[in-house]
Parts: sequence; structure tokens; C-alpha cells
Amino acid sequence: MAARDPKNPEGEAVAAQTAQESSLWKEYAKAIVVAVFLAVVIRTFVAQAFKIPSESMVSTLLVGDHLLVNKLLYRFEKPQRGDIIVFRYPMEPDRDFVKRAIGLPGETVEMKGNTVYVNGEALVEPYAIYEQNPLAAGDDYHFGPVTVPDGHLFMMGDNRNNSQDSRYWGMLDMNLIHGKAFIIHWSWLDNTFGVRWDRIGKLLK
Repeated sequence: MAARDPKNPEGEAVAAQTAQESSLWKEYAKAIVVAVFLAVVIRTFVAQAFKIPSESMVSTLLVGDHLLVNKLLYRFEKPQRGDIIVFRYPMEPDRDFVKRAIGLPGETVEMKGNTVYVNGEALVEPYAIYEQNPLAAGDDYHFGPVTVPDGHLFMMGDNRNNSQDSRYWGMLDMNLIHGKAFIIHWSWLDNTFGVRWDRIGKLLK
């Protein structure tokens, strides 16, 4: 009787397959770890998503809009007038607000009627609306003048009669800024599962 070959081709094939599967799982695990790491880095330092919960920025932003915020920009340049900025609410830092920068450091801001003045010059604001609101105080229409201190901004919502902004809680410390909102990446209709397809991908200005 011939001696049996100690080698087992089938066993070797199974072992090779197991090693290959193990290698694949390791690659998948590495890919997941890298993806999570990149997501954390991007969210922390580059961009972050925020949802609009109120009507204070109508008609620029609607309830249900989801924004992407550039968190790197203000590391390299200063906020500009007209920037739409997401920040921590100074009165409750665990809440996020979104408003438009109106007054920059050193500037004087005043509001007369439906016109905002910066350093005595009227701003042209095609984005601003003044809805009738019986609960809005008269001071909404006659405010200031106030001077913006260094390191701060004067913020206002585009929906001027329905916005809790710097007219109520004062100047925004720039250290509370998350970043500049630059695009709507998703938008739900109010109280429904409908999607505002025409708003997705809209650049903000």
C-alpha cells in the first residue's frame, strides 16, 4: 500500500480562504476606523451640519432646512457683513443660533423704521423682510445707536420682526462662532415627510 501524502490540499485551501477572509475583515475594520476618524475631524475642524428650527431667517432659511457650516474659514479671515453665521447662543451656550452679521467691530449700528444704518449709512438689504407681528415691540423699529466692541459682531435675523438677535441679547462674542453657513444640503417641509427638492444644493448669500 502506498504511503499517504501528508499534505492536505483541501485543508490548505480552507486555511488560505480563512486567512483571506480574516485579511478582508481587517481591511474593512481599518476602513471603518479611518472613516470614523475622518468624520470626527471634518465635523470638528472643517464642516458641520445644522438644522433650522425657527423662522427668524425667513425667507433666506426655512424651518426644516439643513445647512453645512464651514468651520475653517474664520481661522484664516474675519467675518464679513452679510455672512450667515451659526453660533452658540450667548444666553444659553448649549443652544445654536443662526443669524446674519450686520455690524463689525468698531462700527455703529442704528435702526430707524425698516432701515438699518451702519456708521450713518443705510444698508441695502434685499434679504430682509418685515412681517407684521402684533407681539413685536416698537423698539424693534427704533434701535440704537450702539457701537460694536472689538472681538464682537452685531447679529440680526432676516425676518426682522420675528428674530431674537443682538437687539435683545447684545453683541456676539466671536469665540462663540461655529462657522459660516454656505449651503443647504437638505430641506424638509414643515410637519411632513415632504422634501423641498428645489432648495437642496442652494448656496447661501
